[in-house]
Amino acid sequence: MTTASRRSKKRRKLRKQEVNIRAKFRASKESHPIISPKIKKYWLQRYSLFSRYDEGIKMDEEGWFSVTPEEIAVRHAQRSVGGGVVVDCFAGMGGNSIQFASLGYHVIAIDIDPRKVEMASNNAKIYGVDNYIDFIVGDFLQLAPFLKGNVAFLSPPWGGPSYKNTHNFTLDLLKPVNGYTLFQVAQTITPNIIMFLPRNVDVCEVEQLSWLSSPPLNVEIEENYVHGFLKGKTAYFGNAAYWGVGQ
Repeated sequence: MTTASRRSKKRRKLRKQEVNIRAKFRASKESHPIISPKIKKYWLQRYSLFSRYDEGIKMDEEGWFSVTPEEIAVRHAQRSVGGGVVVDCFAGMGGNSIQFASLGYHVIAIDIDPRKVEMASNNAKIYGVDNYIDFIVGDFLQLAPFLKGNVAFLSPPWGGPSYKNTHNFTLDLLKPVNGYTLFQVAQTITPNIIMFLPRNVDVCEVEQLSWLSSPPLNVEIEENYVHGFLKGKTAYFGNAAYWGVGQ
């Protein structure tokens, strides 16, 4: 082999190594996206939010701190009234809708943000349950009078991570309107209501919601933990209260 051919072979080898290094760098950037300091800790918990995160799950910044941890979403689905239609009133990234659909429920998933609905639809396809979910872009408060279902699931915005700084989280701090109004609107759909609320919520106020019906609804409140950490509290109303506790 001549000196020129050896040099040519060496250059080809170096170019190939350079291409491989660049490919690995791109893959590294894709698997470890740039995360803002605001949501870094949530990204570290990504598999608790979606166990299939690496398969193409999509979330916006708000979604990182508002999606229901998957383990809790599974619990909500298991505690739903058996069969029928579930209305997910604030679907967000689709975490709860996916788990309801995984148990065979037909889900009406509503969110006012078209981008969130697009992401939730993508996530549902990853879990293979998109055929069980009807995604609707709209305002739940306006759509509710036209909806009927077996269960209404409420996981309204808590006002961002700052909710933790409130010693006693009252229902008037929920968005887009206070918890009493949200509950009354949900009752136009069904008396069987599930509400996922902050861990520091005022439990007495939550219990008072049951009195908005005549006669008062059954109510059950449970604490929800992930890896030993309290993440939130869930209130079950109507037939959803104590449903499936024996199981």
